[in-house]
Amino acid sequence: MTGKGGTGKTTVAAALALSLAADGRHVLLVETEGRQGIAQLFDTPPLPYEERRVAVARGGGEVKALAIDVEAAFLEYLDMFYNLKRAGYALRKMGAVDFATAIAPGLRDVLLTGKIKEAVTRRGKDGRPVYDAVVVDAPPTGRITRFLNVTNEVAGLARSGPIKAQSDGVMAVFRSPLTAVHLVTLLEDMPVQETADAIAELTAAQLPVGSVIVNMATEPLLPAASIARTAEGRLTAADLLPSLTAAQVPTAPEVAAGLAAEAVEHARRWIAQDALRGDVEALGRPVVELPLSSSPIDLGCLFELAERLEGHLQTGVAA
Repeated sequence: MTGKGGTGKTTVAAALALSLAADGRHVLLVETEGRQGIAQLFDTPPLPYEERRVAVARGGGEVKALAIDVEAAFLEYLDMFYNLKRAGYALRKMGAVDFATAIAPGLRDVLLTGKIKEAVTRRGKDGRPVYDAVVVDAPPTGRITRFLNVTNEVAGLARSGPIKAQSDGVMAVFRSPLTAVHLVTLLEDMPVQETADAIAELTAAQLPVGSVIVNMATEPLLPAASIARTAEGRLTAADLLPSLTAAQVPTAPEVAAGLAAEAVEHARRWIAQDALRGDVEALGRPVVELPLSSSPIDLGCLFELAERLEGHLQTGVAA
């Protein structure tokens, strides 16, 4: 799940995880940016580098969450491929981990995506996948292609060996039918443009694009037949004054002027948003609209959003 900052991608990722966990399924919700946004949404303490249950979905399904810590992932990587766990702790104390990821930024993404791939492909004793789906609250649209396209990122780091093998394994999952990159946008110029740019970049990198989720969509407060007329400024204070006066509204002239101005602004904003709906449809991807919530985002609100998403974003892995 990606989107321009401020579009609500973390909220939508959490709702998608709840949706996919319905009817007894097991879902992992992964955070990659260290903001602890998932913990805040589910009103839990900050997540450690371990998978913890944060919610129970309909039918007994569960959502576990994981905040991937780069240092911890690096230590896990050293232990897994080189049996150097103790040496890794020493490197962390020396600050070598920060140094390594600073001089080789691609290494950070290899570690993060490698952990995601491990969760996707992990199997239990019965041979079945541990998770029915893995939902990733990924970096924003401006960085999503670089984050997922780790083969390019490691090209300058290693041409063979464990790092190259890990990146190849990650790309095999990310480019497979298991994966879909869903994009969250608002009906505003910049988010819609960034969504279009990200779809073009993802497609060029052969990464599978899923749906576009229009978040915080609003309904017009004016009758549909009057919106165009109002936006043209043909609704005036004089049109509203008789009704306000009849209702004995104090300072009716001032109230009428304010209401007329607000109505014109609302109608113009709605027409602009509706035009952007056409731009979103033109992207050629399935579109899902989520309404603007009138209440704070809490667990109840997440379940409501999950119900709206159910059946629309059915993928094995949502990245």
